[in-house]
Amino acid sequence: MLPPWNEPAIRILMMPRDTNAHGTIFGGVILSHIDQAGAIEARRQGCGLIVTVSMDKVVFHEPVFVGDLVSFWTETLRIGRTSITTKVRVEAIRGNDPSARFLVTEAQVVYVNVGEDRKPKAITPLPNGFG
Repeated sequence: MLPPWNEPAIRILMMPRDTNAHGTIFGGVILSHIDQAGAIEARRQGCGLIVTVSMDKVVFHEPVFVGDLVSFWTETLRIGRTSITTKVRVEAIRGNDPSARFLVTEAQVVYVNVGEDRKPKAITPLPNGFG
């Protein structure tokens, strides 16, 4: 397995359209980005078309606010014959101070690589990923 990348899979500036009635970003928005970031990591490792099988327990440690710059860091934990497990770590930077980083949450996501027929297909790992 390759070491974690030196840049996030996704980096997003949170906008007002994603807020809930409490003025914070919907948890579901963060979950969607976790799924996308994990999928990017799976693609880096040689997966093509993938489907999400599971996402482990996600605990939100810090809220995310409008204007936060949120980074989704990924690494591969396991590559099986047709499945891959990725870890996604979510960090937020508040304001203009890059040292003001907060761990929002982390998750493990399992995907299955599938063919055009949507049936499981063997993963052909890339030697150095595509990133």
